[in-house]
Amino acid sequence: MSCLMGIDIGTSGTRTLLIDEAGKLVASATAEHPLSLPAPGWAEQNPADWVATTIETVRRVLAETGIPGAQIKGVGLSGQMHGSVFLDAKDEVIRPAILWCDQRTFKQCEWITSKVGRETLKAEICNPVLTGFTAPKIIWLRDNEPANFERLRKVLLPKDYIRLVMTGEYVTEVSDASGMALLNVPERRWSDVVIEKIGLSKDMLATVVESPEVTGRVSARFAEATGLTEGTPVVGGGGDQAAGAVGNGIVEAGVISSTVGTSGVVFAHLEELAMDDEMRTHTFCHAVPGKWHVMGVMLAAGGSLQWYRNKLCSDEMAVASLWGNEPYVLIVSEAAEAPVGSEGLIFLPYLSGERTPYPNPNARGVFCGLSLRHDKRHLARAVMEGVSYGLRDSFEIIESMGVDITQVRASGGGARSEYWVQMQADVTGRPHSYINVDEGPAFGVALLAGVGTGVWKSVPEACRAAIQVERTLDPNPENLAFYNRGYLVYQSLYQKLEDSFDELAELVELAPTPE
Repeated sequence: MSCLMGIDIGTSGTRTLLIDEAGKLVASATAEHPLSLPAPGWAEQNPADWVATTIETVRRVLAETGIPGAQIKGVGLSGQMHGSVFLDAKDEVIRPAILWCDQRTFKQCEWITSKVGRETLKAEICNPVLTGFTAPKIIWLRDNEPANFERLRKVLLPKDYIRLVMTGEYVTEVSDASGMALLNVPERRWSDVVIEKIGLSKDMLATVVESPEVTGRVSARFAEATGLTEGTPVVGGGGDQAAGAVGNGIVEAGVISSTVGTSGVVFAHLEELAMDDEMRTHTFCHAVPGKWHVMGVMLAAGGSLQWYRNKLCSDEMAVASLWGNEPYVLIVSEAAEAPVGSEGLIFLPYLSGERTPYPNPNARGVFCGLSLRHDKRHLARAVMEGVSYGLRDSFEIIESMGVDITQVRASGGGARSEYWVQMQADVTGRPHSYINVDEGPAFGVALLAGVGTGVWKSVPEACRAAIQVERTLDPNPENLAFYNRGYLVYQSLYQKLEDSFDELAELVELAPTPE
């Protein structure tokens, strides 16, 4: 039996899976890797950990199935977007990779915007320069670690570093490259204008291709380490959001995904290039050749509920451990005991700053409306409602761009809670559907590997073959009427607190260092 392999290098771990040529899941394996937070607002990882978890998970799926490497027809790669792997002339990693959620580059973003000009950035990269993106990370390295910058020869995204290890090739693809703030998104090539104006060189960047293209072949060394066969084709793949969209069938007009993972993403396919005039959303190249997508991104969606679990739910975690259950099951059941609207408690989910609709690294999480009456049931529900309101922000902007929304597909870890998905339908006023697969970006790039190796003729054909809608949750009209009013209050809170967020950031900088 011939199979296709998808590998996703995520923030918390690496997931590898196999599908057959009908698009059915055969096996999967996941391995965690650590996250380093060396300073407030910083987030880093060691690329060697990605290599180790990739090798481990590839070996595990092959061992579990007994499928020989020779029967793997192709491999697709996905990964967390925007991260920067800095390599020297010998392809050695110079320093830990700076990740998508790292906020240290605010000054570099301002400098790039001033140097290039907002209108030029809008025309070239179709997005503002944000702290998570790759270009300001390179400038940060130049500004703050000049010795390391002097050694720099190549900058690769996380999945593309794994590609280098697998194949020896410096290649990226358009969907992931769109998030570097260095790609001409309308023309799907590197932006000569931006690169020249900020003093970088295209020589430090990988070759950029379309997502289903074969980019290289598995080397003898990587084959020996994993059990794959030397010469196995490796396709471009996609950044995790575009790859996840392929895995959800978001490859044709009108079909939207709402994904709650660590971040929260509302993703729409675009047949033609379009963007929000205020650049509150991202317009990137899609993993579908010649197409684009628009997405609104929350930085802490599922991450907000994870924070709540880790910081305030030690009892629930202990009980869940005794029962052999997920603590989230208990947390959601507690939230369900609180009334709609959490009795006047609203949560702003800006724990990591924010992107959509407020590109502000200084934004912070807020509970507003706390009273002596509130308990953990209200807190849990408020967190879930706050994230749902944040997703609605993206829906509203995307629809204002003239994008037709005919169907919303729920995905990500948050979709495992039907209660939360129903809440999202109630808050946004849009039915949310479940599909027959829930395998995320790794599934999407396995489909792309099938397109690149001739199993399917196109990405839409691959998705139609593998993905079907199973059921739909319609909004509760009474709840929607309430949330329409609550959403207005939610929106007003950021406007009232925006200056305070900046003042708090200054206070953090001014705080005395403990002796």
